[in-house]
Amino acid sequence: MYGTDLFTTNISLLIDRGIEAKQPNSAIRKCARVQLIKNGKKIAAFVPNDGCLNYIEENDEVLIAGFGRKGHAVGDIPGVRFKVVKVSGVSLLALFKEKKEKPRS
Repeated sequence: MYGTDLFTTNISLLIDRGIEAKQPNSAIRKCARVQLIKNGKKIAAFVPNDGCLNYIEENDEVLIAGFGRKGHAVGDIPGVRFKVVKVSGVSLLALFKEKKEKPRS
């Protein structure tokens, strides 16, 4: 869709939100609304792992990657095509496992 599966441009977080899963599931999937600084587009990105949404704050720079099916939504999450990989240059998985801390700036 955009030519690459990983966005390395600056992306700022706009808002955290939950997206309801499609039927028959009834979960609320945690997503973040981000804006591409390169062209100003606003997209939804899935935040993996339980509680990782707590490590992301407004106006943080995040790195997003494709979420699977070549530009299509994945699984029961409607309209979400990307996932968050890094926050402020630090891996979200490393933050989740408490191996690294987020920079203070």
